[in-house]
Amino acid sequence: MPFIEIRSLLKEYESGNVVYRAVDRIDLAINEGEFVILLGDSGAGKSTVLNMLGGLDTITDGDLIVDGENLNGMSERRLIKYRRSSVGFVFQFYNLISSLTALENVRIVERMTDEAFDGAELLEYLGIGHRKRNFPSQMSGGEQQRVAIARAICKNPKLLLCDEPTGALDYLNSKNILSLIQRINRELHKTTVIVTHNNAIEPMADKVIRMRSGKIIDVRVNENPADILALEW
Repeated sequence: MPFIEIRSLLKEYESGNVVYRAVDRIDLAINEGEFVILLGDSGAGKSTVLNMLGGLDTITDGDLIVDGENLNGMSERRLIKYRRSSVGFVFQFYNLISSLTALENVRIVERMTDEAFDGAELLEYLGIGHRKRNFPSQMSGGEQQRVAIARAICKNPKLLLCDEPTGALDYLNSKNILSLIQRINRELHKTTVIVTHNNAIEPMADKVIRMRSGKIIDVRVNENPADILALEW
């Protein structure tokens, strides 16, 4: 059985008398440990899928099963537990707490589970240990994103969800951040889903899902995923 199984997933929004279908009855399977890219232009529905997968958005209809549990119909209390223990989020903007140091920002999530990683060790693992006592305003964008990634995986989640994680970074920092995410997927065995509009990074994924107007229009499997540092765009 796939780690993630999506069946006839539907998400609709209402605005007055108008119903907007953001995700239109999609079917998808993702295996445990896979590195998946959700690709498409703005408005394709990819971020909506990611938000439903992370328990941040409600499901209109269909099944979204993660590790044997269906998120559709799950109680709010259970969804909170799912978000706290099973999912790590990385966003385009770092969302660090400005009054806390890098290490304090990461250690916020250590108490969420008994299986959490050590925050200081994670910062070292991600090449940012020397900044652990610095505040966000004292770090570059790439450094802040490394802290945000450390925070996302500190609680040792089963699933890592990244929404345009390099959207606010320059070319070199983008490649370095994507390399870290690829390393986390391979070495820590985290099922990873990245939302992006950057076609050039397709070769780094195990599976590429292309979306348009709320539908999946193509699914491609890479038998030999590339190292992101070897790609150019």
